[in-house]
Amino acid sequence: MTLRAYQTTQRAAETPREIEYRLFGQVTGALIDAHKSQADSGTLVDAIDWNRRLWRALAADCGSDTNQLSREVRAKIVSLSLFINKYSKQVMRNGASVEPLIEINRSIMEGLRGAA
Repeated sequence: MTLRAYQTTQRAAETPREIEYRLFGQVTGALIDAHKSQADSGTLVDAIDWNRRLWRALAADCGSDTNQLSREVRAKIVSLSLFINKYSKQVMRNGASVEPLIEINRSIMEGLRGAA
């Protein structure tokens, strides 16, 4: 019970960038774990799906008039989201490496950490 209270308080005190950083860390960790344990395709499918849903949500948010990012940054995020979706299909259908997805997420995390 104490752990849950701590986690709730921690999340309430986080900035939006910190929340995004934490979420990217969790998703990227799942991709890394799936990459290491390639024997379990279900783990990879779940990680890829989670990553695509994250990027889809980011792209949708960038389409909102209330988004405060510059038009250029929003366009780049939407473009990355489209690439993530397309490349994820290559990973699932053709066995392409998951490493580019991991590297993109790490780059975003570096940017979020630097801007926080």
